[in-house]
Amino acid sequence: MANLSHDKLGNALILKPSRRIDSSNAKAFEDEAAALVDSGPKLVVIDASDLDYISSAGLRGILTTAKRAKAAGGGLTIACARTNVKEVLAVSGFDNIFGLHASVEAAVAALAK
Repeated sequence: MANLSHDKLGNALILKPSRRIDSSNAKAFEDEAAALVDSGPKLVVIDASDLDYISSAGLRGILTTAKRAKAAGGGLTIACARTNVKEVLAVSGFDNIFGLHASVEAAVAALAK
């Protein structure tokens, strides 16, 4: 998936999708995120600051990634979501399930607890 970058911050994996996660690229997002979780930190932050749109397929990709991280003893949370993405996360209940944070640093701190 060309529009997914990643980094590490402390003991957390930061996944930063850009533009869109929809039916055309959600499977690629899932596959790449799975490979990164399997080979790296199990605490995962989705940095949504560059994400313009997420569909139900994208939500499923986040859920699958969260399950993989949790099964490995970690967790997942979301940071820096724009208003339109935040609305989708709220309607789907993902804001309550995974939490939404104003910064990547706050998200990493929340996962470390």
